[in-house]
Formats: sequence, structure tokens, C-alpha cells
Amino acid sequence: MKKEDLDFFKNLLDDRLRKLRSNADSTVTGMTKPKENFPDPTDRAAHEAERNFELRIRDREHKLIKKIKKALVRIGNQTFGVCEVCEEEISIKRLKARPVTTLCIDCKTREEDMEKALGV
Repeated sequence: MKKEDLDFFKNLLDDRLRKLRSNADSTVTGMTKPKENFPDPTDRAAHEAERNFELRIRDREHKLIKKIKKALVRIGNQTFGVCEVCEEEISIKRLKARPVTTLCIDCKTREEDMEKALGV
């Protein structure tokens, strides 16, 4: 992969990582605020449902942060953009759509077909 492509993806991943960390910080700040008092049980339930939803989103973002960090390591190792299975280059188009991917489209398709066949 060309140096300018690696620089593009490094900047893209760094930016996403910064935004995700900012979201995580705001969630932690929101969780440490004094608890609100809800006289109506319905209001309380709605508040808890929103909070649980936000925590699920943050959990997904935490997993994405791990993938971004691994992708940044691969950029440093110069293995970014190389499929882990067939060791062919992953297309720039695929990397732009999913910069944390570790599989080319053919290997990912085979993996998904196998999961469907096994019912996973």
C-alpha cells in the first residue's frame, strides 16, 4: 500500500478514535451526576431504558476502539490492508467502507457463508 494511503487511513482512524473517546468521557460524566428523583415510575423506567441503551452503544463503541487500536498497530507494522487469511491486499474501496477490517471481501464472504451454514 502506498504511503499516502496509509497516512489517509491513519488520520481517519485517529480521528474516529478521538471522537469515540470523547463520547465515552461524556457518558462517564453523565453517569457520575447526582441521581435524579422520579416520582412517576414510568418516568423512572423511561430514564433507565435510555441509560441502558446508551450503555449498549458505548459497549459497541468500546469494541470498535479495540479494533481501531489494532488497525493502527497494523499500520505501524505495515501489515494494514493485507488479508489475514489469504494475505492478498484488501481493496481501498473496502478499507474506506470498513477501515478496521482484517479480511478481503472474498474471505469475509466465505466466513459469512460458513456462519450461515453452521447457523451461528
